[in-house]
Amino acid sequence: MASSGGNSDQLFVSVKLESPQLAECDLDPHLFGSHPVAGSWDPCKALPLERAGAAVWDLSCVVPSQHEPLDFKFVLKKTNDSSQCIVEEGPNRSLGCQSSEVELRPAVFKLNEGNDVLECKVQVQTEMLSPFDLAASWRAHQEYLQPSRVRGANDVTINTGLEGRAKNGFASGLELDLEKYVVPTPNMGSGVVYAANLTENPRSLLQTGSSSNNDTTKDILYNSTKGDSSPNHYAKTMKGATEGHAPSLEEHRTMFVDRGVGSPNFARPTKETFSASNFKFDSEAKDMPAAEGAVAAAAVADQMYGPKEDRKLTIVLVGLPARGKTFTAAKLTRYLRWLGHETKHFNVGKYRRLKHGTNQTADFFRGDNREGVEARNEVAALAMEDMLSWMQEGGQVGIFDATNSTRIRRNMLMKMAEGKCKIIFLETICNDKDVLERNIRLKVQQSPDYAEQTDFEAGVRDFKERLAYYEKVYEPVEEGSYIKMIDMVSGKGGQLQINDISGYLPGRIVFFLVNCHLTPRPILLTRHGESMDNVGGRIGGDSSLSEAGQLYSRKLASFVEKRLKSERTATIWTSTLQRTILTAHPIIGFPKIQWRALDEINAGVCDGMTYDEIKKSKPEEYESRKKDKLRYRYPRGESYLDVIQRLEPVIIELERQRAPVVVIAHQAVLRALYAYFADKPLEEVPNIEIPLHTIIEIQMGVAGVQEKRYKLMDAVHPTVGL
Repeated sequence: MASSGGNSDQLFVSVKLESPQLAECDLDPHLFGSHPVAGSWDPCKALPLERAGAAVWDLSCVVPSQHEPLDFKFVLKKTNDSSQCIVEEGPNRSLGCQSSEVELRPAVFKLNEGNDVLECKVQVQTEMLSPFDLAASWRAHQEYLQPSRVRGANDVTINTGLEGRAKNGFASGLELDLEKYVVPTPNMGSGVVYAANLTENPRSLLQTGSSSNNDTTKDILYNSTKGDSSPNHYAKTMKGATEGHAPSLEEHRTMFVDRGVGSPNFARPTKETFSASNFKFDSEAKDMPAAEGAVAAAAVADQMYGPKEDRKLTIVLVGLPARGKTFTAAKLTRYLRWLGHETKHFNVGKYRRLKHGTNQTADFFRGDNREGVEARNEVAALAMEDMLSWMQEGGQVGIFDATNSTRIRRNMLMKMAEGKCKIIFLETICNDKDVLERNIRLKVQQSPDYAEQTDFEAGVRDFKERLAYYEKVYEPVEEGSYIKMIDMVSGKGGQLQINDISGYLPGRIVFFLVNCHLTPRPILLTRHGESMDNVGGRIGGDSSLSEAGQLYSRKLASFVEKRLKSERTATIWTSTLQRTILTAHPIIGFPKIQWRALDEINAGVCDGMTYDEIKKSKPEEYESRKKDKLRYRYPRGESYLDVIQRLEPVIIELERQRAPVVVIAHQAVLRALYAYFADKPLEEVPNIEIPLHTIIEIQMGVAGVQEKRYKLMDAVHPTVGL
């Protein structure tokens, strides 16, 4: 297994200089130093820092990880006369190989022979990047920072507006108590609901009330739990499971489809690291469909999937308790369902509780408790049988959620799945003691296993004892196709290791997992203020705001100021249509990012029409849409399924963000985004209510996804629904 930080890795360096006084001077900051990248101490070749805010300058560069220590200094140059240089005072700054320890003393400049001194705050960040990270980042940078070919507007525009938010003049638009505007919300699930209880119901137990009638499963259970458990026995059973087939290097090839996730600056990847065995990045995919527009991803998917019978996939979770398996399984299930893949989450703990009750103590989980081991293997087999039966009925992706902590258990599952579906093991590993303690306490608080335990601390002690028993017999995954998530939940870095992963859907899953984390943060969804087309009952278009819409934009600015007053890193996302840009205009103090992917559904030849006009002039289209709003595609336009495909990069970026995001978009787009967070069936997407002048706050964190709605004002005119 290749490790992170190898010789092929690169060191990403981000240097920031901050000074309100410098912003008032006719001087531009540069960086020069000992490395050729930094000009080799030649001021004429010094690298300019780019303006990143009203008083902030930034420079990002990449150097080989095995570079010699990089010495550098800051230098100021006259804006109109680069020959005049002011080098910072003091010794050189030094950046060592693979080191993030940089002296962060202020940069001091003597502006003249007198006592005029300029002091700037310095911040330096470093990060090790793999070649794959760099390739993906540059692709995203190229795709999302180029001018839009649709309206000539940049996809990403930054307007930090760092002047004081208190000066926006709209603070009086709302009372200080935001709770006054809270309105009832649809039930999208509460964070206090135990995630495993939301998984697939154990139909084999509910129907039979006992064990499996599958003789093959009984044989596997007998061999796995009562037979020889020595390494030799495992080698024999594994040989039988694989029929002695040794995968070739070509079968190990992994293909990743870059979804082009946008970012306001150079798309610096997250700190998660790819460590891949036999990994190849195929930069020139051949025989790709010549598809354009919103359905390109679907066309690519159809070609890459292959025959439908080859699409059966099982993700088998592996890991010790309290490592985030169920949380990860729930997020992955929600994501795949939203993309249209028939996916179900099977939790073995739910089967165990139904068959053996919820009052099992830690002794039940001892590795030397023969009856306990057999009972747990039996319910695992029952869950696997249910999943395989569901796949035979048309299911595509099964998420099998259990500890699966021994090779014998995993071998049992592979033999059951042989010839029926492909298995990928997803192992979650966490070594952060603080994260583990938090997860353990959350588990005891929520799990039905401790519902009758009145002494919370006694429950914690019992769970830790159970965990110790699992640790004694735990065997990390080293067989088959697997993905390892190592310390990726704490937000302090981590690794994603992959082995023998190939195909479009597995690559899509890997890309999603590398961007997921547990950092709590709110996501605010709102439609633009009422537009002139809303007043006229017309769909689509690019109209400006009505008077009511302008009032809402000011109230929204006041709301954002109050709700996110302590957040310095929040961002505002809009579409490229003027009604969302105008709605966001009064909001100051936060970067604003325009996404073409957030544009309203394309109504094609019906754009700008009312539904009465469509009914009269295009009755067949009107009736077709009425029968199936989800799949109906406007002539020369889009369907809701098309919108979901183009919104996938937005979802990935929302998952990647660790700071709050305000999304100002359109009804159809927000229906699709809300359906993802609320885990709504695709058939319900076109009918989800997203009212005007209402903010939907999605809270993402360890406890899952929660929702709160704020209604700032009533809509003056009824609106039509695309």
